[in-house]
Amino acid sequence: MKIKVNDKVIVIAGKDKGKTGTVTFVKGDKVVVEGVNIVTKHIKPSQQNPEGGIEKEAAPIHASNVMIEVAGKASKVGYKLDTNKNGNTEKVRIAKIDGSEV
Repeated sequence: MKIKVNDKVIVIAGKDKGKTGTVTFVKGDKVVVEGVNIVTKHIKPSQQNPEGGIEKEAAPIHASNVMIEVAGKASKVGYKLDTNKNGNTEKVRIAKIDGSEV
């Protein structure tokens, strides 16, 4: 997947279209973005939380609904092979909008 944890992303589809945030969790094709897709969870009383209650938390959204944010704009992510100073080649992520390294 081209989206990684701690990436700044922009939501491009859904009820939160246009919002930005940082990716906090990635699993499969779903991502959790801080402050986006907030849902209400009802918590049952337990020994750790005897009151129970209602909490708000960020729910996962599909990775195809977010894009990397580069200079305030949404960008696709590409890859290129880069040679480091030891002569080894490594695969790096680049922003398609301006070619900068992500």
